[in-house]
Amino acid sequence: MEVEVKLRLLDSVSHQKLSSFLSPFHTKTLIQENIFFDGSNSELSSNLAILRVRFSRPNGHNPQTILSLKAKPVISDGIFRMEEVEEPLDPTLARACIAEPWRLLSVDSSAIIRRVKEEFGLGGRGKGLVCLGGFRNVRAVYEWQGLKLEVDETNYDFGTCYEVECESDDPERDKRLIEKLLEENGIGFSYSETSKFAVFRSGKLPSYAK
Repeated sequence: MEVEVKLRLLDSVSHQKLSSFLSPFHTKTLIQENIFFDGSNSELSSNLAILRVRFSRPNGHNPQTILSLKAKPVISDGIFRMEEVEEPLDPTLARACIAEPWRLLSVDSSAIIRRVKEEFGLGGRGKGLVCLGGFRNVRAVYEWQGLKLEVDETNYDFGTCYEVECESDDPERDKRLIEKLLEENGIGFSYSETSKFAVFRSGKLPSYAK
């Protein structure tokens, strides 16, 4: 189970303010491309599951490709809880899967793909995958007050969102720490109410009511 604090930043000015404050604590920046897949009959999304391939370049070097399956999200007051499993994926195969999604179901060595077939019934006749497209994200990572803060600039075809995230074993405590940081530095924010994937699928940027 993945547990994260997620607070949406008001705008690019808020993003810049937070980035400037945290700059002494910067550890790396990740350039991410996120591509999503669903069953041809929405077998995954209709069951609140997400299949994602992420291409990531830490500090512009050493590219990594990760396949992940997320399921059963629960979102409340800026705290996200979700089942998540991840595994590495060959980058050449991953690129080929964007144009030919059926290739992903042929990765027999993948525990995630086996689960997708068994739990969601994909892989049979008329039960293939489709590529939904995706979005790019620039993630700056900071080590601050014992927390690993990830500050995101997410670029959709229809606009840009800004967010700060933090994986946590004590999300209520850590949310208070992050809220205090933002409030003391005059940084506008609200609780994230939807995932990046949900924003992508909606085709519009979220509102910002705290």
